[in-house]
Amino acid sequence: MSADVGIVLVTYDSADWIGRCLDSLPAALDGREAEIVVVDNASRDGSADLVAAEHPEVTLIRSETNLGFAAAVNLGARHSRAPWVLLLNPDMEARPRALRNLLEFAEKNPGHGLYGGRTLTVDGRTERSSCWGLPSLWSMTCFALGLTTLFHHSRIFDPESLGRWDRDTVREVGMITGCLLLVDREDWDRLGGMDERYFVYGEDADFSARARRLGLRPIITPEAEVVHAIGRSSSGPGGSMPLVLAGKVTYARSHFGSRGSAVVGLLRLGVLARALGSRLTGRGGKWAVCWRRRAEWWDGFEHP
Repeated sequence: MSADVGIVLVTYDSADWIGRCLDSLPAALDGREAEIVVVDNASRDGSADLVAAEHPEVTLIRSETNLGFAAAVNLGARHSRAPWVLLLNPDMEARPRALRNLLEFAEKNPGHGLYGGRTLTVDGRTERSSCWGLPSLWSMTCFALGLTTLFHHSRIFDPESLGRWDRDTVREVGMITGCLLLVDREDWDRLGGMDERYFVYGEDADFSARARRLGLRPIITPEAEVVHAIGRSSSGPGGSMPLVLAGKVTYARSHFGSRGSAVVGLLRLGVLARALGSRLTGRGGKWAVCWRRRAEWWDGFEHP
């Protein structure tokens, strides 16, 4: 029987979660057929060995180096020819019927091209990272002036957050993140997959922005729910924020044309302001760390 969907997961030191993620897929698919591809980015914790031992039905690709997320996703997608491509993070568990619901929603609502769902924390609260608004000159200005912090989740002054919307209704959005992203295969091929300039973070914003330029309209359904233990692969001082900022710089240079340098300047100003605020108040220490590590994100990601 041919597969309905090709599921691509990228692991990097994901042994704590990848087993639970893969174990959750049969109930989440609820009878829909899937090709499952795991690309391991040179994990050091035995993630690839765990997948090979416990899930022989999975196509496992072992990379000898860390390719980054975008390049690894593209590699995994090439190992499936199913009519849909579904990206999942390994640090998640899909709820029963969640992926069947997502596929059926996409099939009943063609033309959007990109489809997402609702992410929850491990204790069942809404975890907002399934989708965001796309960066804009206004959102970057609000970040530089500290308005996104002062008016957190404001539709006006924190527009990328999409306000206080709880991701509990069907809605078109600016971007869908790669933790739960279903894409029509034809649209995936038209877009050329993810842009491999992005090592990790920012590639999903770029992907959605390019999709919107083709006339696609990313949309989410709350009927597709997954539990997401966000950020498990990014630890240490500052966490993933230097990588997030590198992705934002790369996005600004790619999508704002002649205003790109000004947008990057606003981003840098916002980080500096928060680092100074952290020094004065003793709070928000990640920003002070990001400023000390600014060489890692100042000019964005290098070309692969």
